[in-house]
Amino acid sequence: MLDKIKKLREKTGAGVVEVKKALMDAKGDEAKAVEILRKRGHEKAVKKSERSAREGVVAAYVHTNGKIASLVELFCETDFVARNEEFKELAKDIAMHIAAMNPQYAKPEDVPAEEIAKEREIWTEQLKIEKKPAAIFPKILEGKEKKYRDEIALLTQPFVKNQDLTVGDLIAEKIGKIGENIQVGKFSRFEL
Repeated sequence: MLDKIKKLREKTGAGVVEVKKALMDAKGDEAKAVEILRKRGHEKAVKKSERSAREGVVAAYVHTNGKIASLVELFCETDFVARNEEFKELAKDIAMHIAAMNPQYAKPEDVPAEEIAKEREIWTEQLKIEKKPAAIFPKILEGKEKKYRDEIALLTQPFVKNQDLTVGDLIAEKIGKIGENIQVGKFSRFEL
Protein backbone atom coordinates (compact mmCIF):
# COMPACT_ATOMS: atom_id res chain seq x y z
CA MET A 1 0.00 0.00 0.00
CA LEU A 2 2.84 2.42 0.82
CA ASP A 3 4.39 1.85 -2.62
CA LYS A 4 1.07 2.69 -4.29
CA ILE A 5 0.69 5.83 -2.19
CA LYS A 6 4.23 6.95 -3.03
CA LYS A 7 3.74 6.20 -6.74
CA LEU A 8 0.44 8.12 -6.90
CA ARG A 9 1.84 11.06 -4.96
CA GLU A 10 4.68 11.36 -7.49
CA LYS A 11 2.25 11.02 -10.40
CA THR A 12 -0.45 13.42 -9.16
CA GLY A 13 1.25 15.67 -6.63
CA ALA A 14 -1.66 15.13 -4.23
CA GLY A 15 -1.11 14.87 -0.47
CA VAL A 16 -0.59 11.56 1.35
CA VAL A 17 -3.98 11.66 3.05
CA GLU A 18 -5.79 12.47 -0.21
CA VAL A 19 -3.98 9.68 -2.08
CA LYS A 20 -4.65 7.15 0.68
CA LYS A 21 -8.36 8.06 0.76
CA ALA A 22 -8.61 7.86 -3.05
CA LEU A 23 -6.92 4.44 -3.06
CA MET A 24 -9.30 3.22 -0.37
CA ASP A 25 -12.31 4.56 -2.31
CA ALA A 26 -10.97 2.86 -5.47
CA LYS A 27 -10.35 -0.40 -3.60
CA GLY A 28 -6.66 -0.32 -4.52
CA ASP A 29 -7.16 0.33 -8.25
CA GLU A 30 -4.53 2.96 -9.14
CA ALA A 31 -6.20 4.13 -12.38
CA LYS A 32 -9.50 4.62 -10.58
CA ALA A 33 -7.73 6.45 -7.74
CA VAL A 34 -6.16 8.88 -10.24
CA GLU A 35 -9.64 9.62 -11.65
CA ILE A 36 -10.99 10.16 -8.13
CA LEU A 37 -8.13 12.58 -7.38
CA ARG A 38 -8.78 14.44 -10.64
CA LYS A 39 -12.47 14.75 -9.85
CA ARG A 40 -11.72 16.05 -6.37
CA GLY A 41 -9.22 18.51 -7.87
CA HIS A 42 -11.98 19.84 -10.14
CA GLU A 43 -14.34 20.13 -7.17
CA LYS A 44 -11.73 22.16 -5.30
CA ALA A 45 -11.16 24.30 -8.38
CA VAL A 46 -14.87 25.10 -8.64
CA LYS A 47 -15.00 26.08 -4.96
CA LYS A 48 -11.94 28.30 -5.29
CA SER A 49 -12.94 29.87 -8.63
CA GLU A 50 -15.03 32.53 -6.88
CA ARG A 51 -12.03 33.81 -4.93
CA SER A 52 -10.15 36.84 -6.21
CA ALA A 53 -6.93 36.20 -8.14
CA ARG A 54 -4.96 39.46 -8.39
CA GLU A 55 -1.37 38.28 -8.09
CA GLY A 56 0.50 36.24 -10.66
CA VAL A 57 3.08 36.24 -13.40
CA VAL A 58 3.51 36.98 -17.08
CA ALA A 59 5.19 34.07 -18.82
CA ALA A 60 6.82 34.06 -22.24
CA TYR A 61 7.72 31.28 -24.61
CA VAL A 62 9.87 31.61 -27.74
CA HIS A 63 10.06 28.55 -29.98
CA THR A 64 13.52 27.23 -30.85
CA ASN A 65 13.22 28.45 -34.46
CA GLY A 66 12.74 32.01 -33.15
CA LYS A 67 9.69 32.53 -35.37
CA ILE A 68 6.86 31.76 -32.91
CA ALA A 69 6.39 33.27 -29.45
CA SER A 70 3.65 33.80 -26.90
CA LEU A 71 2.88 35.72 -23.72
CA VAL A 72 0.33 34.80 -21.07
CA GLU A 73 -0.89 36.32 -17.80
CA LEU A 74 -1.51 33.70 -15.14
CA PHE A 75 -3.20 34.90 -11.97
CA CYS A 76 -3.28 33.47 -8.45
CA GLU A 77 -4.44 34.77 -5.08
CA THR A 78 -1.15 35.53 -3.29
CA ASP A 79 2.34 36.72 -4.16
CA PHE A 80 3.63 33.68 -2.22
CA VAL A 81 2.15 31.35 -4.85
CA ALA A 82 3.19 33.69 -7.67
CA ARG A 83 6.80 33.12 -6.59
CA ASN A 84 6.29 29.33 -6.36
CA GLU A 85 8.34 27.41 -8.98
CA GLU A 86 5.45 25.03 -9.74
CA PHE A 87 3.15 27.97 -10.49
CA LYS A 88 5.80 29.60 -12.71
CA GLU A 89 6.29 26.29 -14.52
CA LEU A 90 2.53 26.07 -15.13
CA ALA A 91 2.60 29.56 -16.64
CA LYS A 92 5.52 28.58 -18.92
CA ASP A 93 3.71 25.40 -19.98
CA ILE A 94 0.57 27.37 -20.84
CA ALA A 95 2.66 29.89 -22.82
CA MET A 96 4.26 27.00 -24.74
CA HIS A 97 0.81 25.51 -25.39
CA ILE A 98 -0.42 28.85 -26.75
CA ALA A 99 2.55 29.04 -29.12
CA ALA A 100 1.94 25.48 -30.32
CA MET A 101 -1.88 25.38 -30.54
CA ASN A 102 -2.81 29.00 -31.28
CA PRO A 103 -6.03 29.29 -29.26
CA GLN A 104 -8.19 32.26 -30.21
CA TYR A 105 -10.19 32.63 -26.98
CA ALA A 106 -9.77 31.62 -23.33
CA LYS A 107 -13.14 29.82 -22.90
CA PRO A 108 -15.61 28.30 -25.37
CA GLU A 109 -18.27 30.79 -24.31
CA ASP A 110 -15.94 33.66 -25.31
CA VAL A 111 -16.34 32.85 -29.02
CA PRO A 112 -18.48 35.67 -30.50
CA ALA A 113 -21.99 34.84 -31.73
CA GLU A 114 -21.20 36.43 -35.13
CA GLU A 115 -18.33 34.00 -35.68
CA ILE A 116 -20.54 31.04 -34.77
CA ALA A 117 -23.29 32.31 -37.09
CA LYS A 118 -20.84 32.43 -40.04
CA GLU A 119 -19.59 28.92 -39.28
CA ARG A 120 -23.18 27.62 -39.00
CA GLU A 121 -23.92 28.98 -42.50
CA ILE A 122 -20.91 27.09 -43.87
CA TRP A 123 -21.84 23.88 -42.04
CA THR A 124 -25.45 24.11 -43.23
CA GLU A 125 -24.31 24.41 -46.85
CA GLN A 126 -21.98 21.43 -46.38
CA LEU A 127 -24.87 19.36 -44.96
CA LYS A 128 -27.06 20.29 -47.95
CA ILE A 129 -24.28 19.26 -50.36
CA GLU A 130 -23.91 15.97 -48.47
CA LYS A 131 -27.70 15.54 -48.81
CA LYS A 132 -28.23 15.00 -45.07
CA PRO A 133 -31.87 15.00 -43.94
CA ALA A 134 -32.92 18.51 -42.86
CA ALA A 135 -34.53 17.06 -39.74
CA ILE A 136 -31.12 16.18 -38.27
CA PHE A 137 -29.45 19.52 -39.11
CA PRO A 138 -30.02 21.04 -35.63
CA LYS A 139 -28.37 18.09 -33.84
CA ILE A 140 -25.41 18.02 -36.24
CA LEU A 141 -24.96 21.81 -36.07
CA GLU A 142 -25.03 21.67 -32.26
CA GLY A 143 -22.25 19.07 -32.26
CA LYS A 144 -20.17 21.00 -34.81
CA GLU A 145 -20.54 24.20 -32.79
CA LYS A 146 -19.39 22.53 -29.57
CA LYS A 147 -16.41 20.96 -31.33
CA TYR A 148 -15.48 24.28 -32.97
CA ARG A 149 -15.71 26.21 -29.70
CA ASP A 150 -13.61 23.57 -27.88
CA GLU A 151 -10.94 23.52 -30.59
CA ILE A 152 -10.29 27.28 -30.55
CA ALA A 153 -10.63 27.90 -26.79
CA LEU A 154 -7.51 27.57 -24.64
CA LEU A 155 -9.12 25.91 -21.62
CA THR A 156 -10.78 23.13 -23.64
CA GLN A 157 -7.86 22.30 -25.93
CA PRO A 158 -5.96 19.06 -25.20
CA PHE A 159 -2.76 20.09 -23.41
CA VAL A 160 0.17 19.88 -25.82
CA LYS A 161 2.39 17.93 -23.37
CA ASN A 162 -0.34 15.48 -22.27
CA GLN A 163 -3.25 14.96 -24.67
CA ASP A 164 -5.23 13.16 -21.93
CA LEU A 165 -5.74 16.51 -20.15
CA THR A 166 -7.22 19.76 -21.35
CA VAL A 167 -5.51 22.99 -20.31
CA GLY A 168 -8.50 23.54 -17.99
CA ASP A 169 -7.91 20.10 -16.41
CA LEU A 170 -4.23 20.95 -15.91
CA ILE A 171 -5.12 24.21 -14.17
CA ALA A 172 -7.73 22.43 -12.01
CA GLU A 173 -5.11 19.88 -10.93
CA LYS A 174 -2.74 22.70 -9.93
CA ILE A 175 -5.54 24.46 -8.03
CA GLY A 176 -6.14 21.24 -6.10
CA LYS A 177 -2.44 20.85 -5.38
CA ILE A 178 -1.50 24.48 -4.67
CA GLY A 179 -4.75 25.36 -2.91
CA GLU A 180 -5.42 28.71 -4.59
CA ASN A 181 -7.57 29.97 -7.41
CA ILE A 182 -5.62 30.14 -10.68
CA GLN A 183 -6.93 31.96 -13.73
CA VAL A 184 -5.64 32.70 -17.20
CA GLY A 185 -5.69 36.37 -18.11
CA LYS A 186 -4.82 37.85 -21.47
CA PHE A 187 -2.62 35.99 -23.89
CA SER A 188 -1.01 36.68 -27.26
CA ARG A 189 0.75 34.63 -29.89
CA PHE A 190 3.24 36.03 -32.39
CA GLU A 191 4.44 34.37 -35.58
CA LEU A 192 6.72 35.49 -38.41
